[in-house]
Amino acid sequence: MAQAFDASAQQSLLTARAEEALALAKRLGADAAEVGASVDQGIGVSVRQGEVETVELSRDQGIAVTLYVGQRKGSASSTDASSASIQAAVEKALAIARYTGEDPATGLADASLMATELPDLKVHYPWALTTDEAIELALACEQAGRDVEGISQSDGASLSSGEGVRVYANSHGFLGTQKGSSHSLSCMLIAQDAAGMQRDYDYTSARDPKTLRDPAEVGREAAARTLRRLGAKRPPTGTFPVLFDPSLASGLIGHLLGGLAGGALYRQASFLCDRLGTPLFPDWFSLEERPMEIGATASSPFDGEGVQTRNNRFIDQGSIASYMLSAYSARRLDMHTTGNAGGARNVRLVAPLQSRDSLLQEMGRGIWVTELMGQGVNGVTGDYSRGAAGFWVENGQVQYPVEEFTIAGNLERMFAGLVGIGDDTDTRGSVHTGSWLIDAMTVAGD
Repeated sequence: MAQAFDASAQQSLLTARAEEALALAKRLGADAAEVGASVDQGIGVSVRQGEVETVELSRDQGIAVTLYVGQRKGSASSTDASSASIQAAVEKALAIARYTGEDPATGLADASLMATELPDLKVHYPWALTTDEAIELALACEQAGRDVEGISQSDGASLSSGEGVRVYANSHGFLGTQKGSSHSLSCMLIAQDAAGMQRDYDYTSARDPKTLRDPAEVGREAAARTLRRLGAKRPPTGTFPVLFDPSLASGLIGHLLGGLAGGALYRQASFLCDRLGTPLFPDWFSLEERPMEIGATASSPFDGEGVQTRNNRFIDQGSIASYMLSAYSARRLDMHTTGNAGGARNVRLVAPLQSRDSLLQEMGRGIWVTELMGQGVNGVTGDYSRGAAGFWVENGQVQYPVEEFTIAGNLERMFAGLVGIGDDTDTRGSVHTGSWLIDAMTVAGD
């Protein structure tokens, strides 16, 4: 059993340590400073074939100090939040700052942008879970899947539960804290027939453990996903429409956000450089973030620089409406921060949705992709090439599973060729989306 985690006490301790670091930095001659501190504690268990494989009780802590001397910057960190370690980190950061080159874009975000609205976004739901209870839930999940006819063995089930506290403070006088939690349960199963062995998985994830799906349901869905892959063969080679499963469509949004990120833009390492205001998607498609959404996966009232977060629309009626900028990247681009130090938070589509069956009908003949492999995405050119598995579709109907093929295209062309979005929205992560139907991609199969 892990030692009880007192989030409020940790919050008070980290707040005091952050204030101590800021005061010391000022006393030693820093012109400006910022401090990030966090502590996380959790439990993780994994089982396989009805037996316990691992039990892990974790506790991670860290404090990072960044100091500015004029336009010079120095950073240092420690996993120990003691006063002695904080003093050592501040002294090291100050020494580094005095010897680094000047950077006109460096420094804290503007003081007028610091968050003033710090509501409780309901993202902290502790789970008083014993090790035995965690093991019991993981075993129940796996057993439900193993009990499905046709499942030959299990690749395991895992449960993780954790909570933590983070603090950010800077010499503008801003100090923000947030408590949070994350819980998940997953299962991977194996089935075999004359054509070979297949595996697939399912999982549930939430901030509030009460909203996790039933363990047996997760196990049975993992079994269903595994069994439907039996008998897979290679699809024909050619150019076909491709339907991306929701879990994969969120990856396409991730590539888009990577292209809109300030760090890639000022380095000229994005296929979306100098594209602000230009069309990228069909005009019925918009994409935004909602960082103040109550209880959501990535909710936060302030970003990684203390800037007040806000709803940002990155794509508006098909056109690029905003980049995703921190204070530093904004200065490099001669623009203004969008409150995105640390990335986008709670990304949501604003678009008409339709059933997956209607998307398959609209596709006619093509491939429904449910798994992607490899890292073949070039963020500079937008070229896209990934190994894939899924299902062959004829006349709008799923015919048989397919594997060992490659899909290729270019992200810009794929986004312009977005035909429709499904109402089968996956809400388990920070990006919520349904299936995406792309009008044409190159398929390399038989």
